[in-house]
Amino acid sequence: MSTVTLLTGGGRSGKSTHALRLAEPYARKAFIATAEACDDEMHDRIARHRDERDPRFVTIEEPVDLAGAIRGLNGRADVAIVDCLTVWLANVMHYRGYDQSGYAEIDDFIAALASPPCDLIVVTNEVGMGIIPMDPMTRRYRDFAGTVNQRVAASADTVILMVSGIPVTIKPEFGG
Repeated sequence: MSTVTLLTGGGRSGKSTHALRLAEPYARKAFIATAEACDDEMHDRIARHRDERDPRFVTIEEPVDLAGAIRGLNGRADVAIVDCLTVWLANVMHYRGYDQSGYAEIDDFIAALASPPCDLIVVTNEVGMGIIPMDPMTRRYRDFAGTVNQRVAASADTVILMVSGIPVTIKPEFGG
């Protein structure tokens, strides 16, 4: 039975590095990249992330259909890193419109977590731990991100909060 691990935390807290560390023991590895190189800085950031990965990773670039990318791994990978949900959510909102009350892609992704074809390590950001956004669109994004993170955490076997490069396991709860 495949497991789902959620890595969450602030920006630059060590989530992606820890995800790679968790994937080390696996033979067949996939990396589902959600970012798109829309500008030079993002292009450089994506290149740095790619250079950090073990060359044995098969990279799948999928900015919107995350559930389809996961289902497509059936029989092809022992583990997959999904990096990251908050970038993916921004893509979904960009392509589908920011004024939606919900997005089918979110429900499809959550459903794919119920029986993944391989172990999944899902990376996300805790965007709601900072200041309250000034504009309605950013507040909507923050609210959707929090809801997605809660839904993924509820279905995950393990949830790890990264704090200054230190992994703190918050699910399963200590002593629970």
